[in-house]
Amino acid sequence: MLDTRPAPPAPRGGRAVLRPTGRERSFSADELIVSKTDPRGIITYANDVFLRVSGYEPDEVLGQPHNMVRHPEMPRAVFKLLWDTLGAKQEIFAYINNLASNGDHYWVLAHVTPSQGPDGRVVGYHSSRRKPSAAAIRRVQPLYSQLVAEERRHANARAAVDASSRLLADVLAEQQQSYEEFIWTIINREES
Repeated sequence: MLDTRPAPPAPRGGRAVLRPTGRERSFSADELIVSKTDPRGIITYANDVFLRVSGYEPDEVLGQPHNMVRHPEMPRAVFKLLWDTLGAKQEIFAYINNLASNGDHYWVLAHVTPSQGPDGRVVGYHSSRRKPSAAAIRRVQPLYSQLVAEERRHANARAAVDASSRLLADVLAEQQQSYEEFIWTIINREES
């Protein structure tokens, strides 16, 4: 089931609402942010880069929903696509804007894969994230802003996700690309 609720407030300091600061955090191109979750998206592992960049301590993230780092400017349609893809036991690449514990943000190119047990059943998810180029972020931000604007036109989460998912499908159809092709076009430009 898709979790379309807003990200919960950060556990540090008992803040009621974590507001974005507009400041960007960064990490080096040779570092990977790695986390693992159970099948429900509850964090079971976070590497030191994840902790440093997000600003959380291990006891603040382990056992928490991974959406605790969801930035409010990230379109829900992208997360629906992510969960639909993982539900089909396929990997996905996506550009994601995350929210650190103090409200700063950090962009990642995420590669998320389902982890399967010996019987083929999904036992969790593994995500490796690297630093995207500034050009990649500039390419994806207009689309994401358009999707978020569409979501905000709707009173409830389900209608918002449905509307922005339709818009995403329409934009990609107009470009004659799947989301995967759109992302790979950007990745290939980063690497050339």
